[in-house]
Amino acid sequence: MKEMLIAEDVAAHRRPDRDVLPLFLNRWSPRSFTEESVDPAALEACFEAARWAPSSSNEQPWRFLYARTEEDRRLFASCLVEFNQLWAGKAPVLVAVCARTRFAESGEPNRHSAFDTGAAWVLLALEATRRGLYAHAMAGFDEARAREILRIPADHDILCFVALGHAGRPEALPERMRKSETPRGRRPAAEFVTEGAFPKG
Repeated sequence: MKEMLIAEDVAAHRRPDRDVLPLFLNRWSPRSFTEESVDPAALEACFEAARWAPSSSNEQPWRFLYARTEEDRRLFASCLVEFNQLWAGKAPVLVAVCARTRFAESGEPNRHSAFDTGAAWVLLALEATRRGLYAHAMAGFDEARAREILRIPADHDILCFVALGHAGRPEALPERMRKSETPRGRRPAAEFVTEGAFPKG
């Protein structure tokens, strides 16, 4: 694949202070998706990328449930809060991201499971970006409903839902969502990176 350049719309809002891969900057979370289906091979590649995330004791606690058919997408979308249903229900793929909270062999609690699953999600999102797709993670969902209708066991935390597909036009969104339909910047690293101990005060 050719070297990825920073997309024009991204460059207008995201300027790194150091030289980093354009892939990191091009990844953002739109709400507008087209109805174009996601190529099965591309979707499989996204999950393959997630497979290679690092994890404590190589436990690999992540579990991804996904919906592509109209029936399954309707089911998954029904787990979302109303605001997210308005836009995410149109995405061609919906994913529920879960983390097994105990080590498989010992049954002891795995307090790193969410951290490790987060790493897997990021690799999925970056691979999606590399392929011209977009992945938008959502914290707004009904956990009890999702657990019941998706048959998610008690020893798995439901961390988020993800809408995945090709980005659409902002005009396709309800008017109140259009203003925020743009890549956003980030705080400078100096605000969250400290050499040595945590700053006083």
